[in-house]
Amino acid sequence: MFEPVTIKDIAKALGLSTSTVSRALRDTHEISAATKKIVLAYAKEIGYQPNPIALSLKERRSKSIGVVVSEVANSFFSQAINGIESIAYDRGYHVIISQTHESYEREVVNVQHLASRSVDGLLVSLSSQTEDISHLSYLHDKGLPIVFFDRVADEINTHKVIANNEKGAFEATDHLIKSGYKRIAHLTSSSFLSISIERLSGYEAALMANGLSVNPAYIKHCPHGGMLYEETENAIKELLALPEKPDAIFVAGDRLSTGCLSVFKNLNISVPKDMAIAGFSNSDVLDLFNPSLTSVRQPAFEIGQLATQMLLQLIEAKYPVEEFEKKVLDTDLFVRNS
Repeated sequence: MFEPVTIKDIAKALGLSTSTVSRALRDTHEISAATKKIVLAYAKEIGYQPNPIALSLKERRSKSIGVVVSEVANSFFSQAINGIESIAYDRGYHVIISQTHESYEREVVNVQHLASRSVDGLLVSLSSQTEDISHLSYLHDKGLPIVFFDRVADEINTHKVIANNEKGAFEATDHLIKSGYKRIAHLTSSSFLSISIERLSGYEAALMANGLSVNPAYIKHCPHGGMLYEETENAIKELLALPEKPDAIFVAGDRLSTGCLSVFKNLNISVPKDMAIAGFSNSDVLDLFNPSLTSVRQPAFEIGQLATQMLLQLIEAKYPVEEFEKKVLDTDLFVRNS
């Protein structure tokens, strides 16, 4: 079994007291420069690392933050996590990542586990099944710093970082309309999820701005956000079965967008001949798809960075923070041949 080197091991090897070694490692003024040099050199030689549990008890901080996302395989979240880590590690914090796989129950368990591990704060993007946020409200009310990103809970008064979902949805839908499509469907995630509400609003605004009416039959919700192929397939089949089927579709999620293309391929639906598509996606390989996908790209890396900076501000604040911000970052539309 692995046993880490302790201060007692260093003290025994050098013939010093544990208190002397401890003070030398902390660079206190009570210890001579010569003794410090000996202790530090030996500690480096044997690979000594301070005990994080002991440090967290002493400083009342674990120097770790918890991250809750749906899945790291999602292109958006993998890029956001890169942004989170780029800030956290530079500031001396470890990052503990947990996945909900779009399950409310798993989100509750993950959040409770992270809190029990005494993380200094949480970065949270809600699962597509989360309506009840009492598990987060309880921790927030107890003083645990929480920052939401992407999928946020407006009921909790804290910092939030999102993309301009409404603008991105408007631009994608408007692009389809300007390309000659008039019967545009919308495939999205849970109706109560913040990103679903914002993207639906942008979709509807684009239709109305172009003199087109909103057809409720053209709006389909996939509660698992594209995690289940059958769910996406059923939604598309329902659209195709309509008396006046859509000629284009705007998709409101990364998983849903790529899943939609898979369904089209399996159903022998030619894109854009039979149906055009545009959707939110941060995949780096969209140009390799056949057909490639016209996409709304979110600044995921920057969202992760900014959310982490805001969380660390809360963690390291000397006084309670009472004013919070909701940062909205712009999206980009990449037009391809779908």
